[in-house]
Amino acid sequence: MARAIMLQGTGSDVGKTVLVAGLCRLAKNLGLKVAPFKPQNMSNNAAVALIPETGAYGEIGRAQWLQALACGVAPTIHMNPVLLKPQSATGSQIVVQGKVFGTAKGRDYQRLKPQLLGAVLDSFEKLKAEYDFIIVEGAGSPAEVNLRAGDIANMGFARAANVPVILVGDIDRGGVIASLVGTKAILSEDDAAMIGGYIINKFRGDVSLFDDGLKIITNHTGWPSLGVVPWLKAATRLPAEDSVALERLANSASNPNAKIVAVPVYDRIANFDDLDPLVHDPAFDVRFVKAGERLPQDAQLVVLPGSKATIADLACLRRNGWDKDIAALNNKGAEIIGICGGYQMLGKTIADPLGIEGEPVEVAGLGFLDIATVMAPEKTVREVSAEAPSIQRSVTGYEIHSGETHGADCVRPTAFINGRPDGARSADGKVWGTYLHGGTMLAAHVGAEAGESRVIADLALDEIAAELGQLLDASWLDSLFQTI
Repeated sequence: MARAIMLQGTGSDVGKTVLVAGLCRLAKNLGLKVAPFKPQNMSNNAAVALIPETGAYGEIGRAQWLQALACGVAPTIHMNPVLLKPQSATGSQIVVQGKVFGTAKGRDYQRLKPQLLGAVLDSFEKLKAEYDFIIVEGAGSPAEVNLRAGDIANMGFARAANVPVILVGDIDRGGVIASLVGTKAILSEDDAAMIGGYIINKFRGDVSLFDDGLKIITNHTGWPSLGVVPWLKAATRLPAEDSVALERLANSASNPNAKIVAVPVYDRIANFDDLDPLVHDPAFDVRFVKAGERLPQDAQLVVLPGSKATIADLACLRRNGWDKDIAALNNKGAEIIGICGGYQMLGKTIADPLGIEGEPVEVAGLGFLDIATVMAPEKTVREVSAEAPSIQRSVTGYEIHSGETHGADCVRPTAFINGRPDGARSADGKVWGTYLHGGTMLAAHVGAEAGESRVIADLALDEIAAELGQLLDASWLDSLFQTI
């Protein structure tokens, strides 16, 4: 039976995902058959994963796809049995073991969580039966004790599955001593007893300057320090887990001849890691444009990424005046590309007669393509290989979308998936869209040479694993990864 360890954080965005991925790659490099597990994730960055029992495909968080890549194994839906995909400020679509379970607002979901623990533990047991070691990632923080009743993401899972916990604190945001000590103070005695040590993450500068800080934390909590991890530069080459990362991005292109790429960041932006091959290529200056800002009018390319709520994000796009910016750029000769939800926005109409995304409605699209989309209850979720005739290339990727798109411009498809046409292109070729995620279609079309997202991430994971092997307590790592 597999052993397991769980990383929980003093808060969100403390770096748990990267640490789990790095430890997964480190375990793989030591010869262990290892798998990631996240009981509950909240993200609109989803990935396609195998449903082992049926051979079909379902959805998991993109972070667990990355962690599976770190392990060198194919992702399955059991690596993230509960995925919440926010559709509004108060409600989310709930995906359970790869399939849409329903939708719920925050308060309703709190009442629903105890019912989902069975699916979480079922998926965990299936992984334990197949792997030597499971590295589990928590969500948010165990210090959110107001949400402890029915918890399936942190201590509720750890206690139910009897998995020891390592607590991660983020020193970069400040207050890490108070965060760790405060977490110990607020946890119940039984929950606190699950924690076997802590890791300080994202340190900058001379680590010895924090020696006294480590002593203070250990004196107040009784937990040993397992190491101090610096700011891992290679982590910037990994796909971001959610749109929080986009709030910190700033234009940093140093090549004055770089092609400027404008990307509007709407409220429910999804799978924006499709842009990673361009972000990591110095020939492109990718600018993620936030609410209240205008699209740069010297952009040569506009990319509309995916969306979890296409109709609502189309309204967001118009509210920020980005529709007018896109029209002006199109008139100047800029190329306009839409991926998945962004592709749907480029058409003449989007209809949601069954209220899949909210209230039943039909709205006008941006009108750049002669196509129309109708939302449908059954999602298309699959990995694909495709032929892209316009660039004379074979590409790979995946589809995750609701809705069917048809229209006159579909006679000029962007790709053929098993002989089936996908996407549409305007008569002048300046506007096109596709349902194909994964970055390879976009990268191949615009000539990005930094490599596919998977290749970029793989190289970064090796760097991170090597660094963690040097930084974390050697005796702890030996004990953690001892052969079964």
